[in-house]
Amino acid sequence: MISEANNRKRNYNLKPADFNTKKRPTWCVGCGNYGIWNSIKKAFVELKLSPHEILIVFGIGCSGNGNNFIKTYAYHALHGMALPVATGAHLANHLLKVIAMTGDGDGVGIGGNHFIHTCRRNLDITHIMHDNRIYGLTTGQTSPTSNTKFKTKSTPFGVMEQPINPVALALICGATFVARGYSGEPEHLKNIFIKALAHKGFSFIDVLQPCVTFNKIDTYDYYKKLIYKLEDSSEYNSGDFSKALQKSQEMERIPLGIFYQIKKRTYHDGLEQIKDKPLVYQDLSSINIESLMKSFY
Repeated sequence: MISEANNRKRNYNLKPADFNTKKRPTWCVGCGNYGIWNSIKKAFVELKLSPHEILIVFGIGCSGNGNNFIKTYAYHALHGMALPVATGAHLANHLLKVIAMTGDGDGVGIGGNHFIHTCRRNLDITHIMHDNRIYGLTTGQTSPTSNTKFKTKSTPFGVMEQPINPVALALICGATFVARGYSGEPEHLKNIFIKALAHKGFSFIDVLQPCVTFNKIDTYDYYKKLIYKLEDSSEYNSGDFSKALQKSQEMERIPLGIFYQIKKRTYHDGLEQIKDKPLVYQDLSSINIESLMKSFY
């Protein structure tokens, strides 16, 4: 366990490459995960964060392989369980910058219930969702964000359901920072990450990223024709919930940027037990665990 003193040591001269491990990424050539990988490392550098100040909880899927490629504290959770693990880690030590890194199936499919409640609790963690609209690691099945009529191995006659809209869902469930990025716009994505990580409260970023091997519909060319940036409009206000919800429903074009951001009390602010000091640094030596356990007999 890191001491409280060591947790405050910071290296202000880090470069993105300093967040690389000795393992090289095994993603397919051209995979959108590379753009996310590079953008998050650059965000860490600009925020002057050191590896020991960051915990990334990874879900299952191609995005989860990032567990091996980013030099921070890391935990590879069970499928759909990244957010509850991130919640526990944050409440144990809220001095850590805690990030949940999931895929779309992991984030709003198998982990959909956890997503809803993490949003409404306003925990001070960041959820980055790699949204390639397909299950890539298991070689191409439909995911919760796959478009209607999309044909995959699991839906050879086309998807029947309407896709989940992660941005709209995060807004409705109470997230205090909701954004959408695109791996093909790495500089723009980096800036979103910086703002999300600096936000006090639950920040969610739906990152569109092409799966070059199994999704031949949502390609780089497809997104290039449709994306635009919210901040390019002088009329847009990220503090307007109704406008954010309206923008999240756009179908003809795909808006990128920060849809919504407000200030609100975080979950851990309401816990007296960790008000003065993180749980992980509290002295528990005086607690008689044996007598406590006997009280449950």
